[in-house]
Amino acid sequence: MEENKENEKVEIYSKRVRAGKRTYFFDVKSTRSNDYYLTITESKRRFKDESYVYEKHKIFLYKEDFDKFIEALKETVEHVKTDLMPEFDFSQFEEKGEQSEDNTASDKDLRWD
Repeated sequence: MEENKENEKVEIYSKRVRAGKRTYFFDVKSTRSNDYYLTITESKRRFKDESYVYEKHKIFLYKEDFDKFIEALKETVEHVKTDLMPEFDFSQFEEKGEQSEDNTASDKDLRWD
């Protein structure tokens, strides 16, 4: 989200990944000096006091760390797949196409700032 002159927030870019009871948000944000960074938010739905609440955990990732972060993530996932679980079929988790938005909440309904 970016703030314009009227203090309204303007979306720069956002990607949502649903993963069971968790949802991950990858959001591009800007600083006042028009520099960009990424926030990665994990949201978990929990039942508490007879209603649902959302726990959020957020990581801020700055441009100077993008390549190091991606490389470490790739290496770590590859280690799990090849060294720790070589017989496991990870292809069962591949997306089978885009999910219809008709039966789901919109991205804006699931955003937090």
